[in-house]
Order: sequence, then structure tokens, then C-alpha cells
Amino acid sequence: MAEITASAVKELRELSGAGMMDCKAALTETKGDIQAGVDWLRKKGLSKAAKKSGRVAAEGLVGIVVDGKKGVVVEVNSETDFVARNDHFQGLVKLIAQTALHNGADVEKLKTVKAGSSTIDEAVASAIATIGENMTFRRAAEISVSEGEVAQYMHGAISEGLGKIGVLVALESKGGNKDELNRIGRMVAMHIAAANPLAVESKGIDAQTIERERGILAEKARASGKPDNVVEKIVDSGLKSFYKEVSLIDQPFVHDPSKTVAQALKETEGKAGGPIAIKGFVRFALGEGVEKQEQDFAAEVAAAGGKA
Repeated sequence: MAEITASAVKELRELSGAGMMDCKAALTETKGDIQAGVDWLRKKGLSKAAKKSGRVAAEGLVGIVVDGKKGVVVEVNSETDFVARNDHFQGLVKLIAQTALHNGADVEKLKTVKAGSSTIDEAVASAIATIGENMTFRRAAEISVSEGEVAQYMHGAISEGLGKIGVLVALESKGGNKDELNRIGRMVAMHIAAANPLAVESKGIDAQTIERERGILAEKARASGKPDNVVEKIVDSGLKSFYKEVSLIDQPFVHDPSKTVAQALKETEGKAGGPIAIKGFVRFALGEGVEKQEQDFAAEVAAAGGKA
């Protein structure tokens, strides 16, 4: 049987909002698998969490660069948050983002691209040697439109284009008012940073995610004693609600919850000079999906003392 640690119970509580004993029972049933624990709690009706948001565990910076109709976002990780305030490290992230803007977002290819006198890989190695801490160029993404603007927002910014959560949103429009497109685009990007939608609209949601949600809804309905014909109706209704919760255009606009994102865009079209369509978005949250091993500081000190 897998050991159920206090830190695992705490993490599951933060993700699910369920009680401590329920979380411990969930982890026991799922052999310590936190994501499976979230599903177990939801099936029992003990959690409202739709998905694991990904505990921010890695340090470093997210970097963004936009040039009109194209933008890129990158993530470079470090061991400690102190490095994020280092000028050399900040310069490295900006260098990588600028290089990605002109060379694409394939991380492995970017590592071999020359930026000045050295490749990106060599620049990272040099920063490691200079700062004395391990670093990783983890990921990159790009987005563009043929007509319109790519807007951006950086949450927790510590410098221009550098911060903790970076969002790019591509607005397609023939409207001539670029300032208005960028204004509403930035507001939508701020919404994405806060609401973390899964897709622009329901048809863009990953099929595996839908099937997982369908299974959870069905099991909850059956557990309450509902017959199969009723279960099917409950699942269909539940999926419609789920789509509205995680589809960007159907979400209540964070700047004015009385309207959806789609309605907010529609109201802006007059000022922008034409119809506006969201063609895509990218959201990078620092450390998303990366688990950092927690260390017992007292044990670490004791171990170090034993080696002395």
C-alpha cells in the first residue's frame, strides 16, 4: 500500500475543497494518485473540482513577445525564485522569447539556434555557470492571425514581458481600429489568466477530457440510484453545464459577469470597425504540471552535518 503523506492530503484538499478525512480516504482508495483522488471525490459528490489545475511547483519566469499579428510565450525554469530577480536570468528569458518569435516555438530546434555568438543551449549553459543554479528551457508556443491582432497579458509581471502567468490571444478582425482590438484583446487575455478556459469553444475541448467528465457524471448519477434512461439525461445536462464552464466564449466575462466573453466581443465590434473572432489563445502558468520534491529542511541539515 502506498504511503499517504500529509503533504499529499493537503494538496488534494487544495485541489478539491473536500475535508481532510475524505481526502485521506480518496488517496487510500487510489493508492496515493492525487488526480485519481480528485475523480474519486467527485464521483462521491464530495468535490466540485472539474480538473487538476496543476500546482505551481517550479520557479523561474514566463516570457512573452508580441509583434502585431504574431506572438510567442516561453517558460524557463530555475531551482529557486531568487533567480527570477536576477538580471542575467531575465535577459536569458527575453533572449529566448525573441529568438522564438523569429524561429518558431519548437524547443529542441530553438536550442540549436544561434542568438548572437552562441546557441540558446549554450546561453542557458553559460547562465547556469554564472548564476550557479540549474535552469531548463521547458516549453514555448506561438500564435498568429492573418488579419487582426495578437494581444497579451502578463500576470505577476516583474519586468516588461516577464512574470508568472503569460497569456496570448489571437483576435481575427478586418476592423481598422487596432487600439480597440488590443484593448479588448488584453481584457480577454486577463480573463483567460483568471478563468483558465480549456478551449475557445466546446468543439475544441479534448475528447479524452469530455469522456472523463462523462464517466464522472454517469457514476455519480448511478450512485444516487437513478435508472439508466435518467442517467443519460443527467449526463447530457451535466456536459452542457461543463462546456459553458470551460469554453472561453461562454464563460461570464470577469470584467462584467453579466455578459459572456462572446457578448463582450460583440459589443466591441462597432468601435473596432468590424466583426471580431477569437482564433486561439495560449496560457502559460509558471511550473504548471511540474511537481517539485519537497524536502525536510531539518533532515537535510542533519544529513549535511553528518557528512561534515
